[in-house]
Amino acid sequence: MRKIFGLILVAVFLLSACSSAATPAAPVDAPAETSLEGVPEGITPGLKIAVIRNLPSDDHTKQFLDGARTEGESFGFVVDTFIADNDDAKFQELVDQAIQKGYDGLIISHGKADYSYDMLKPAVDKGIKVVTFDTVIDKDGANLPEITTTFQDDFALAELSLTEIAALTPEGTPAKVIKLWWGPGVPPLDRRETIYQDFLAAGKLETLETIGPSNFQDVQGDIANKVSAILAKYPEGTVDAIWGSWDEMAKGAYRALVDAGRTDIALISIDISNQDMNLMREENSVWYSTAAVDPRLIGIVDMRLLAKKFAGEEVPANYDLEAKLIKKTDLKADTNMETLKDVIDGWGKSDAFNEAWMDTLRAYYAK
Repeated sequence: MRKIFGLILVAVFLLSACSSAATPAAPVDAPAETSLEGVPEGITPGLKIAVIRNLPSDDHTKQFLDGARTEGESFGFVVDTFIADNDDAKFQELVDQAIQKGYDGLIISHGKADYSYDMLKPAVDKGIKVVTFDTVIDKDGANLPEITTTFQDDFALAELSLTEIAALTPEGTPAKVIKLWWGPGVPPLDRRETIYQDFLAAGKLETLETIGPSNFQDVQGDIANKVSAILAKYPEGTVDAIWGSWDEMAKGAYRALVDAGRTDIALISIDISNQDMNLMREENSVWYSTAAVDPRLIGIVDMRLLAKKFAGEEVPANYDLEAKLIKKTDLKADTNMETLKDVIDGWGKSDAFNEAWMDTLRAYYAK
């Protein structure tokens, strides 16, 4: 039994570097005095969390942020979300301002290896709890053990998607591939690339082109233009597949294939969204499958890990979320991100790091 103190009113700070990207949190509605059986003393109402993402505002980002925000609010936390649009300087400024503004916890997404250690060490030094997603924290072999790092199982995502491509050709014949990839230096795509190189070494693939984005304000349009520009080089029957190592790039490639009338090239990708599924369902769609982790679930699990840190409970240093393969033939006419669980076994479900005291908080704040 413990006392939960009254709500601390939190003024949501506005960051000039990201004035349009911040999503102010709703206030926590808690009475002045409440006793909740079994809830750890470190879990107090009004704990302030900043979720900061270094990617554009695509579907995956929105779902990730929504998962973190809703799970945090179900625990009585105040959650603010920020998007840096793949601007590393802006991202580091947002993190620095969050540290200075007195947030109790941070969830950091897609920090680069060349600066993440120095960016996050001040947070650790101030005692701020930190969980990261798709972020490598390493400086000359040193890391920050106080931080839990999470990833999608990028190796499995690549394995699942590339196995689909390899199956397009007879055994012993490499599939001819246009690769959509962005890197090096992007942790999840670097991890996926290691599996791609394994498939190359095994003679399962042959790379015809490697294309990546340069305009992060319009990744789809940028990739569509680049794929369109090279398709004429490859007559029908000379390309087996396009591999989209990130679905935002795959959407651009799909547009290029449709505009060129190229139904001879399969599109296989990683990650999933409602837009992806709509394109996969189009008549004569060549977007055959994608490997993915529920982005909303990533945000949920990261917030649970952060809550356990506040509670003083043991958490792992690293955690990978399970990948699933989704084929266009799996999708029904009304399948969306909310109902994908009805056609993909285990989709969007995880008891990872969920505790009985979290259920107590959910029940209390749902009132």
